[in-house]
Amino acid sequence: MMLTGAEILIRSLQKEKAEYVFGYPGGAVLYLYDALFQQDDIRHVLVRHEQAAVHAADGYARSTGKTGVALVTSGPGATNAITGIATAYYDSIPLVVIAGQVSTPLIGQDAFQEVDTVGVTRPCSKHNFLVRNVRDLAQTLNKAFYIARSGRPGPVVVDIPKDVSNARCEFDEAAFAEDVSMRSYNPVTRGHQGQIKKAAQALLEARRPLIYAGGGIVLSEAAGELTRLARLLNAPVTTTLMGLGGFPASDRLYLGMPGMHGTYEANMAMQHSDVLLAVGARFDDRVIGNIDHFAAEPRKVIHIDVDPASISKRVKIDIPVVGGAKDVLEQLIGQIESAPRPAPEQVAEWQSQIETWRDRRCLAYKASEDAIKPQFVIQKLWEVTNGQAFVSSDVGQHQMWAAQYYRFDQPRRWLNSGGLGTMGVGLPYAMGAQLAHPDAPVACISSEGSIQMNIQELSTCRQFRLPIKICLLNNRYLGMVRQWQQMFHGQRYSGSYMDSLPDFVKLAESYGHVGIRVDKPGDVEAALREAFTTHKNELVFLDFQIDRSENVLPMIPSGKGLTEMVLPAENL
Repeated sequence: MMLTGAEILIRSLQKEKAEYVFGYPGGAVLYLYDALFQQDDIRHVLVRHEQAAVHAADGYARSTGKTGVALVTSGPGATNAITGIATAYYDSIPLVVIAGQVSTPLIGQDAFQEVDTVGVTRPCSKHNFLVRNVRDLAQTLNKAFYIARSGRPGPVVVDIPKDVSNARCEFDEAAFAEDVSMRSYNPVTRGHQGQIKKAAQALLEARRPLIYAGGGIVLSEAAGELTRLARLLNAPVTTTLMGLGGFPASDRLYLGMPGMHGTYEANMAMQHSDVLLAVGARFDDRVIGNIDHFAAEPRKVIHIDVDPASISKRVKIDIPVVGGAKDVLEQLIGQIESAPRPAPEQVAEWQSQIETWRDRRCLAYKASEDAIKPQFVIQKLWEVTNGQAFVSSDVGQHQMWAAQYYRFDQPRRWLNSGGLGTMGVGLPYAMGAQLAHPDAPVACISSEGSIQMNIQELSTCRQFRLPIKICLLNNRYLGMVRQWQQMFHGQRYSGSYMDSLPDFVKLAESYGHVGIRVDKPGDVEAALREAFTTHKNELVFLDFQIDRSENVLPMIPSGKGLTEMVLPAENL
């Protein structure tokens, strides 16, 4: 059957079982949009900015484990998508971003809305393609989806010139294979058996074991295996910002998040463990702080990661294991189950020490009858949703409070930008999650700074009737910037004060949504319950006027080590 390139694209997306394409039309993709219009299997979601298209596809992917799809036009459409692509790249999220391009004879001629999309996206995508021949289109898309979801996942960009999308050729069903073979790309999934044995032996002999789990646990669907291993070893677990939900927060073995705004017990355990098992984590600067300080304590480090380039990149590893977290943990569990289990007294002293650290109650905060504490809002959100909501966040103080106080027991419920730290992702992430899970509660935790980065998507939410609940922690500052300026810049609040904010209630109402302003602590729970019950099927914008002086603590100052935490004053 002779098909146009645009029709081949749609057939390819259908074969990949794509449910949604998040996009914005333009001249270079009109043939693609015409083909999209003439079918019913794939739903197009018209956003109001291309950055939001990629973020929404990203939120869809994070909440489902499937590959998200975005479609943008050439030139400014492609460049507007860059932040979304880079955000997904840093957090290893599987996306296929389809970009229109000027016709092939015009490439390199400074044509209208031409940009070198391949060149621009090369540093911030897992891979990219420029399709110059319609006969290559199906196979290229097949490879794009395979690369995006396999190994260490990531965004793949497919640049399609306008004439290629209109050219015709026979659609070869065989070109879109389920099993893709690429000579230059063969990611390893199972770990080396010899390394697995070494890791198992070290863990069985440990007296102060700790499991440090990152986003790789969530991405590889390995939460069940992680939980099983921790309980086999009776080993405490700490999960990174990207790994929240990969181990149940309600489990007695859970220590909370490590790093700059991690818990006292997690950071102390990271520093003083004798065997540290890192799974799908990369020892980034926000987790371990000062590398020399971290290396000062002797310990044996086991690192499991699907990306060999991440192993020994920042920290010297004693037992490296290259492979997918799920497969390698299954192998490791097999080894440990066949060996004699450690006696309970072997780790009794370690468990006692951890309980002593827990007794510091590092997340305690002073309640107020007059000012709304942001921590209180998050705790009430957790209670009202029974911990079952999909929670997206933007970046800043509110992100850290959400990570600290909303206790995630399941993976893929926490959607945030970890590696790149992108403001403006919260609402588009929530859109992607709500479309993927139409009957589930979805909350977007944001601030008056971040929400305005993509606030135009309130229009998209109205068009597609997305009943997201936006919880705005409004302190009239760029909060994290203000916190650093207070602590390290002599209280010189340069550029951090927001003195021209809109009336968010009226703004939400102008888009056709429900707006609620909350000024008193006693009204917080009632407002949340109203949002999730009375207005269950509507988008509700909750503007919480929080304590403007509240800081995120604990905190490790830049350049300091894991044990050099600033704790809340009442706990010192």
